[in-house]
Amino acid sequence: MDFISFKLPILELLALLILYFLWGIVAKSKNKSKKNTAPEPFGAWPLIGHLPLLIAEEPVCKILGAIADKYGPIYSLRLGKHPTLIVSSWEIVKDCFTTNDRVLATRPSIAAGKYLGYDNAVFALAPYGRYWRDIRKIATTDLLSSHRLELLKHVRYSEVDTFIKDLYSRCSENAFNPAKVVISKLIEQLTFNISLRLIAGKRFSAREFGEQGSEGWRINRAIKEATYLTGVFVLGDAIPWLEWIDFQGHIGSMRRTAKKIDDVIGNWLEEHAQRKLQGEGDFMDVLLSKIEDNTVMSGHTRDTVIKATALILIFTGSESTYLGIIWTLSLLLNHPKELKKAQEELDVHVGRDRWVNESDMKNLKYLRAIVKETLRIYPPGPVTGIREAMEDCEIGGYHVPKGTRLIVNVWKLHRDPRMWENPCEFRPERFLTTHADVDVNTQHFEYIPFSFGRRSCPGMTSGLQIVQLTLARILQGFDLATVGGIPVDMKEGLGIALPKLNPVEVVIKPRLSDDLYQRL
Repeated sequence: MDFISFKLPILELLALLILYFLWGIVAKSKNKSKKNTAPEPFGAWPLIGHLPLLIAEEPVCKILGAIADKYGPIYSLRLGKHPTLIVSSWEIVKDCFTTNDRVLATRPSIAAGKYLGYDNAVFALAPYGRYWRDIRKIATTDLLSSHRLELLKHVRYSEVDTFIKDLYSRCSENAFNPAKVVISKLIEQLTFNISLRLIAGKRFSAREFGEQGSEGWRINRAIKEATYLTGVFVLGDAIPWLEWIDFQGHIGSMRRTAKKIDDVIGNWLEEHAQRKLQGEGDFMDVLLSKIEDNTVMSGHTRDTVIKATALILIFTGSESTYLGIIWTLSLLLNHPKELKKAQEELDVHVGRDRWVNESDMKNLKYLRAIVKETLRIYPPGPVTGIREAMEDCEIGGYHVPKGTRLIVNVWKLHRDPRMWENPCEFRPERFLTTHADVDVNTQHFEYIPFSFGRRSCPGMTSGLQIVQLTLARILQGFDLATVGGIPVDMKEGLGIALPKLNPVEVVIKPRLSDDLYQRL
């Protein structure tokens, strides 16, 4: 009897799988017979659909780009039970983010939002609705507005000054001979500290980041774990009723990582609540003043909303800013003529008797073109966050049923040879000539490094300020070269962004007078 009772659930599960598969075939055939739908690659598997196509040791944006080479700039994949539209041409992207922007404004519920994002209290992962609108409004008007960023610019300057002094001290320790520095590690700490100070008034020394068990070590490690986990494939996201199995272990890892993050951010929130700072402060102070104590928003308490908002701002602010800086430096190190040209521009418009400031950026056109070109080649979001159609619509001439998911392959879009001559080459000059009117916040849909529309990145301005100031100070203050003249390895890692696989080591030497560094 025990053996028979054990077999019955297995037989029932197999029967359900077969019925599910047959239902999917029937539903798909009925839909296709009625409407003109986007092309779909051959070879979808039962139940899991095209998921095997995405399982490879290569960034998803490149895998999707290779499929686009065969099927065109709009095609459909079946990712488990979810039909998913993949687009990568400016015409279709414009269709998505203008005509259909509201229809495509929601997010589907996924494991990362549920287990890492405080049950979708993180507004970047929250579904479209009042909660998302209210929190995004607070983020854009009270936290990341031009006025707020101006009030807190001393944070950016202070951390960049500390970073430059650290580089200078490494040169002085080497008797001012060229010094070897793993600059990627220092930039990572710089951007993390800027984010922490803006959001929670916290910063950590290099020693604290490396001291196992310290608060700095714990939060830095936990955020890195979260960065990795947001990019993994979770079976339950494709086949929801298999979520409970968690045979990959990802959901368990998400729960543990979320607990680590909550322990630290929760303590910070308690500290802020106890001091009850009135007036200007960090982002947590602002959120405490804007959201009343007993407020419940879409089932989320005030504390949950504040912790979730702090988490996403730390997560996106530090990682995307770091990658923007390190990819730009890597490209410049491999293109010394462009590096020298940027330094010459700084010498002309700023000189060598003072440090470059944010007010100088309007005159540093070539430096800004370099940053734009880097964001084209290595966008902070190589594929957009998944959107979902809230009703039937038409995209690119194809019928898109309600519930269809949408992914824009920004990486592929930015390499469209119709819009970009020699798209794989690093050519900053294109943003001074053929694409001089193209910018991150203009309606040029061939270039959307921070996405576009209702779901665009609200931290775009803050991130660009940090990237441009840091790069300008590095290039003005130091001559840089690769170790032994060996080109920087440009291999990408795996993840939700395009992480750089290997660290960047450089040889640096001060190029300004000693007193300028000592006055920082």
